[in-house]
Amino acid sequence: MEAPICIRPAILADAGIISRIIERSIRIGCALDHRNHPSLVSDWIGQQSADFISARLADPHFYLCIALLADKPVGVGMAQAGGDISLCYVQPESFRRGVGRALMQDLEGWLRVRGVLHADLNSTRTGRAFYRRLGYRESAPPFEYQGLQTLPMHKPLASPV
Repeated sequence: MEAPICIRPAILADAGIISRIIERSIRIGCALDHRNHPSLVSDWIGQQSADFISARLADPHFYLCIALLADKPVGVGMAQAGGDISLCYVQPESFRRGVGRALMQDLEGWLRVRGVLHADLNSTRTGRAFYRRLGYRESAPPFEYQGLQTLPMHKPLASPV
């Protein structure tokens, strides 16, 4: 039987593991996007350093959460108080096990509690189908950002019950 997925708020001590989860997910899971181009991979990973993560953990306008599977960190998500979902990364060996969906549900719940009426994100080609399954729709034409094709997406959030 599959272990349940547990989502918890991230703490400052998690910055290193969050950075490592992001790096593995980008290197292995997002190869379609970066095509193993060394500078694209390096730039993308560099934007998600432990220092970047630590700064977001200290900022009350950001919420970071960690997904645990059998008490092992396997995914991370981040949202901004204004409604932007900044990241959702899962360890490649935990793909298609519900981890990304659980992270997104937690992030959307955090936004709803703050009265946010819709969530916005920028998807890569790799994530597009995943976000569509969660109810996100394209909100603008794709654009290139630091060598990567990015697709703005939007989802209305139901009010908290």
